[in-house]
Amino acid sequence: MALTRIRLRPSGIKPRCVWSTTVKAPAWSPDSWLRQPAHLCWLNDEGLRLLPFARGAKVEQGFAALDAHGRLPEGAIAELIHTTRMTHCFALAHIQGVPGYAALVDHGLAALRGALWDEAHGGWFADATRSGGKSAYLHAFVALAASSARVAGRPAAQALLDDAIEIIERHFWSEEEGALRESFNRDWRDEEAYRGANSNMHGVEAFLALADVTGNALWLQRALRIAERLIHRHAAACGHVVVEHFDAHWQALPEYNADNRADPFRPYGSTPGHAFEWARLLLHLEAALTQAGLVAPDWLLADAKGLFASACQHAWQADGAPGLVYSLDWNQQPVVRARLHWVHAEAVAAAAALVQRTGEAAYEQWYRQGWAFITEHFIDLHGGSWHHELDEHNQPAARIWAGKPDLYHAYQAVLLPRLALAPSLATVLAADVTRR
Repeated sequence: MALTRIRLRPSGIKPRCVWSTTVKAPAWSPDSWLRQPAHLCWLNDEGLRLLPFARGAKVEQGFAALDAHGRLPEGAIAELIHTTRMTHCFALAHIQGVPGYAALVDHGLAALRGALWDEAHGGWFADATRSGGKSAYLHAFVALAASSARVAGRPAAQALLDDAIEIIERHFWSEEEGALRESFNRDWRDEEAYRGANSNMHGVEAFLALADVTGNALWLQRALRIAERLIHRHAAACGHVVVEHFDAHWQALPEYNADNRADPFRPYGSTPGHAFEWARLLLHLEAALTQAGLVAPDWLLADAKGLFASACQHAWQADGAPGLVYSLDWNQQPVVRARLHWVHAEAVAAAAALVQRTGEAAYEQWYRQGWAFITEHFIDLHGGSWHHELDEHNQPAARIWAGKPDLYHAYQAVLLPRLALAPSLATVLAADVTRR
């Protein structure tokens, strides 16, 4: 598989900003993009370009999905996924000192304590219609948003954080399984007979943040148990291909959603984007455990490398065209050939984490190639934000994701390469800003 190696040329132009990192650089090449002020400033500028587009998602009861032009469709309603992710991202912007985002964080917190909160049974509704069940996936994002808002110093954050922790511990965390249960009906009486890697992956992300804001290392131990089950036990045994779907007894369901292969949250087969995301989270977990004085197993790094290698090998140009396909079958053949922005965002973030952790040149090459593809195909300098989906010919499409509703993946992709692997994103941003 050919890689494009890109070299920076000295320009003599002084960059507009210098972003300091919070860790000593490993022995990577001195021409790494992660050590180039111009590249770090480019990441910063792209983040600042993304933020104003996302402001349009505000509705009375939270944040809703934007169309491809950054407008609210007629009848747009607040959704939990967008309200939590926008609140999280706007909190990160406020922590960095970007003016105008504190009020948006507070708006998100008010929605999460109001229109989206189920005052009768506890937990959060999926949207402002206040119907449906309660999922671990969405509740993990509530915990993440509350954690980031707490680091941002927003007054309502602590109460939300307390509620999120209480709901996770009462309903979703299974001490016996060492993982999250998937979903329940509104009154918590009926549980779905399913276990998902996606919800547990975002549980790891949330638990890393909770460990930082609470000072309780129990969340790190829980994150490690999830990672051990999903990755070290299952994915590693399958050639570092993430197994996504399980029954309630953790028996794999390889044919799950075979009749709904392009599902945006539970697609059939394997999802290379999640392999990249898991790889990065394993490195964050390793760093967090080490920082806390706890034992970080050697398999965290080994499995992170294995996941990244497997996803690159099987998903990049899997159908002959550049880019990473959305999903693969169990013979590593493309199922859904669409290129999704979040998959590529997670690929560059994972590559950056591996560059930081190992200093190995191969990850630098993947990092550069990933950004080259994103800038050519996803970044929309005319319409704003990033195209969320491309078809198999790398042309904008909307078969899986209509519009441009998501800030979370793209914004984190421009933040993470500039920062240490631990503590978690909001906390490390706050510490970095403090030192400058």
